[in-house]
Amino acid sequence: MIVAIAIFIPTEARQKKKNGNPIFTGWYADPEGAVLDGQYWVFPTYSAPYEKQLFFDAFSSKDLVKWKKHERVLEQKNIPWLRMALWAPSIIEANGRFYLFFGGNDVHEGEIGGIGVAVSDRPEGPYKDALGKPLINEIVNGAQPIDQFVFRDDDGQFYMYYGGWRHCNVCRLSPDLLSIVPWKDGQKFHEITPSESYVEGPFMLKRNGKYYFMWSEGGWGGPDYCVAYAISDSPFGPFQRIGKILQGDPKIAMGAGHHSVIQIPGCDEYYIVYHRRPLSETDGNSRETCIDRLLFNDDGTIQPVQMTFEGVKARKIKK
Repeated sequence: MIVAIAIFIPTEARQKKKNGNPIFTGWYADPEGAVLDGQYWVFPTYSAPYEKQLFFDAFSSKDLVKWKKHERVLEQKNIPWLRMALWAPSIIEANGRFYLFFGGNDVHEGEIGGIGVAVSDRPEGPYKDALGKPLINEIVNGAQPIDQFVFRDDDGQFYMYYGGWRHCNVCRLSPDLLSIVPWKDGQKFHEITPSESYVEGPFMLKRNGKYYFMWSEGGWGGPDYCVAYAISDSPFGPFQRIGKILQGDPKIAMGAGHHSVIQIPGCDEYYIVYHRRPLSETDGNSRETCIDRLLFNDDGTIQPVQMTFEGVKARKIKK
């Protein structure tokens, strides 16, 4: 005689197998996800009025499920030129150190601000401004110097993609990541705006020899915020818009955008890190950080992201 035994697993225990969205409490936006020093990291913008955006917190995890908060890894006291609007961190490890790029002051023509870089010997900081001034202060090709993403190609060359106000530039960074190397034509910046619908938040991913360029469209404070993408054989394009991969869902949340992508080391496995606005919220700064799977079709195109409340399963990094 076979007796069936039902095993009850409490809801809380079941939920711990996935991270749950948002992945941590508090209003945070523009998240940069990365693998640093054997762990997953997320560096987001503190989502608040401009004058209160004077620091970055960071979050680390060993499995994408449990997250540890690291408070004020970079703050105003370590950036002599910062007045407000500390935005959109971009983190990269190089030269045995960690470089945290950021936007500051919501800069306009004739003002001090733009894209800066801070450095630390540890991913959790503390980070200190490396130059005492912005790396990029000027408005070039109509692009506000914000929302930078630093990309290292397979040959070791560092590129920075950046730009708000519907324009996007690319530049080359020096090996120490503290200066800009001019192109062969003598210019420091080349415009690569991919589409008339481009607004901000550029991101680059290389997969199977192809360059996936992604960006945010719509208004950051509105329900139409979303992410679109293009594919090219070159890091400089041309980039022909293919379509949206992330947008609001009236059953989940709205204002989904300004993302980044985490690749599991050594695997063809990807996770999209992004912010969205809960349906219960109307304040533009009420943004939360979430993670969901990023999947590809057989032809290399990206499947539209299915936003969830459950998030993703635990995924440890193999050493």
